[in-house]
Amino acid sequence: PARAPRGGERAARSRLAEWAGRGLYAYGAGRDDLAGDRTSRLSPFIRFGCLSPLELAGLPDGDFVRQLCWRDFHHQVTLAFPDLNRRDYRPGRARRREDGDAAESWAAGVTGVPIVDAGMRQLREEGWMHNRARMITASYLVRRLGVDWRVGAAHFFDLLLDAEVANNSGNWQWIAGTGNDTRPNRTLNVIRQARRFDPDGDYVRRYVRELEDVPASLIHEPWKAPVPIPGYPPPLAC
Repeated sequence: PARAPRGGERAARSRLAEWAGRGLYAYGAGRDDLAGDRTSRLSPFIRFGCLSPLELAGLPDGDFVRQLCWRDFHHQVTLAFPDLNRRDYRPGRARRREDGDAAESWAAGVTGVPIVDAGMRQLREEGWMHNRARMITASYLVRRLGVDWRVGAAHFFDLLLDAEVANNSGNWQWIAGTGNDTRPNRTLNVIRQARRFDPDGDYVRRYVRELEDVPASLIHEPWKAPVPIPGYPPPLAC
């Protein structure tokens, strides 16, 4: 990725000290703010062993520690079900169709749905994606486009600096309804999510440059503009 962070324990501890000093206090209230970028961004350092999850669990913030607990949960699931990245944990729940063109448009960030395209382009540029955007983009692929969750999981695994089999596959199966979830038909409304977590469209404009000048009233549904936005495609599904 063009904007990947510097690796190693020294960089990890520098990032930890910086974030714990100015960002930890606002984590619970602001972690879903896409444009605010208030998450720790420590996950790649955890992934490569530069920081210990057990050490981070000592930070004085319950919301942050709960995210570490989810990470541990998926590792426990993978221990019990080693095929988590290949087979449905709960088979028979998902309906799928083969659509290579739709999957390619999703991966390239040209679905015509700005919040989805912003997340996918952030992934390509940074090797990282905001957790809320991961949920939105994954739900769009499997629920709206009907593509197998393994296609999306493989793409994330190729590009995410923090990709681990347990967390990546576990979260994708949760979104697809084939994993550890009592609500297998859970579907995120991507437009509602966009309006709630990026109300002014600043996150979208940061990564979807074609929409830099689109007003907030249209930023999440540009297909409603009086004339088509130059260079931006119509939505595959919305």
